Parts: sequence; C-alpha cells; structure tokens
Amino acid sequence: FGGDSSAVQDQLRDVCQVQATALAFAAILRDGSVIAWGSSDHGGDSSSVQGQLRSVQKLQAARNAFAAIREDGSVVAWGDPENGGDCSGVQDQLRRVKQVQATLYAFAAILDDGSVVTWGNPAHGGDSSAVKGQLKNVQQVQATEGAFAAILADG
Repeated sequence: FGGDSSAVQDQLRDVCQVQATALAFAAILRDGSVIAWGSSDHGGDSSSVQGQLRSVQKLQAARNAFAAIREDGSVVAWGDPENGGDCSGVQDQLRRVKQVQATLYAFAAILDDGSVVTWGNPAHGGDSSAVKGQLKNVQQVQATEGAFAAILADG
C-alpha cells in the first residue's frame, strides 16, 4: 500500500512536499528531484520518467498517477497511463502551467494564459474538448471524483 519506504529511505532527505495516490507516494526533494515508492501500477515506479523529474516545484496525485509541474512550467506524468499517467497526447500544450488539479483518474492543468488542458480517463474529466471554448480566463479548478469545475475571471 506504499507504506514501506525502506527501498528509498536513504534518498528521502530534504523533502519539501509529499503526495499520495491510492497505493503510492512521491516526494519532491529540495534539489527539485522526485522519489516515488509503492505500487508501480499507482505511480510508485517513476523510472520511465526519472530523467525528466528535475526542477520539480509541485506534485499532484490522482488515484493511480502523479503529475509534476517543473520550474519551466512543463508537466511530467507517470503511473497508470490510461488514468492520467501519460500526458504525451497533450504534452505540446502543457507549457507555462500554473496549477494542476486531479479527479480520481484525470488531471486538469491551468496555464498562465487562463486556458485549461486535461488528460486521463475521459469518463473522469480527462477530455474537456466539449467545453474547450468556454475554458478561457480560468482562475481556479476544483474536482470531484469524476468531474472538474472551473471558476472564470468574470465569476
């Protein structure tokens, strides 16, 4: 369930933030690197993206995946690919990200221009194409288990 960190214990120094999926943890260290442990199906194995996990400033967790915002505003995701752990389909849009929010199986990123990019399971908010035209000047995103709500600048 992620509770055994003995395999990474010696690396868990200068921890700044910890996030958790259902069965894994990920920690940002002071140097901007990330250490993950727990169930590999739930993001506990970040080896496929470890080289990209540098200059990380924030982590967000869904049930089975993590998303990391890097200092340059780009995003790295890992975990269950069908449920948010693969953002390659929208990677070119994930620039100047300010905030990431999560449902159980999807992520939503607010960009600095107030637009929103989503990825993950479409049944849980991972496909916002039907409302893309309305997602302008977004100030905040909140989530339930399966949907996102956006607050726009005009209230």
